[in-house]
Amino acid sequence: MKVWRYIEEKLEEHPLYFVLIDPDETGYDVAPKVAEEVEEGGADLILIGGTVGVQGEILDSVVKSIKESVDIPVVLFPGDISGISKYADAILYISLLNSRNPYYISGVQALAAPILLRYGLEVIPTAYLITEPGQETAAGWVGDARPLPRRKPSLAATYALAAKFIGFRMVYLEAGSGASYPVDDGIISTVKRAIGDFPYLIVGGGIRDPETALSKVKAGADIIVTGTIVELVDDVRKTVRRFADAIHSATR
Repeated sequence: MKVWRYIEEKLEEHPLYFVLIDPDETGYDVAPKVAEEVEEGGADLILIGGTVGVQGEILDSVVKSIKESVDIPVVLFPGDISGISKYADAILYISLLNSRNPYYISGVQALAAPILLRYGLEVIPTAYLITEPGQETAAGWVGDARPLPRRKPSLAATYALAAKFIGFRMVYLEAGSGASYPVDDGIISTVKRAIGDFPYLIVGGGIRDPETALSKVKAGADIIVTGTIVELVDDVRKTVRRFADAIHSATR
């Protein structure tokens, strides 16, 4: 429970900023250096994963290398059962609640459970909800999701409330990596009103600048995730610092 306690304690200070590193996109050799710059920039936690490609021995190798490079937690954000590595600090145990395919709601979780037990990985139960424009992203397509519409925020709130009643510790509203626009503020605020202070609310996808990140926090997000941005910029440390300063400046 070390990572979970870390998250809870940090959230008492300010909203959090997680950076997703997809080694398939950054390059496996470059990922540890990117992780160093992410930590130096002030991110609170590093997520490792991707929808496709990030798996097996090469995942183990890059997770070990990243952990040797940073002191902040390194947590798995798996796209499937192949995205598990025993070398991480923890794993987001994700259930894609608005998938059409039961495999992504409970099937892969059942298959992964004995592996996670054997590895002794810290598990953080996370309800994953893909919103518009998730249909245009890999996460939405691979996960066979019915993206929650911007014009009906009450639908997202209903799923999030179900996640709360089931017992998830996090609700992750996701527009999708590289989405053309982020999760709508109206969805975020409606979901936050429905679930209250717990489970914690994560928002990611399509967030390209610190101002947008801050607006998501003001709408109700406890945690912001960015990923694609570190694949596109030359100065990762400086870019992460701008996001971290904006997010951490908000009060909870």
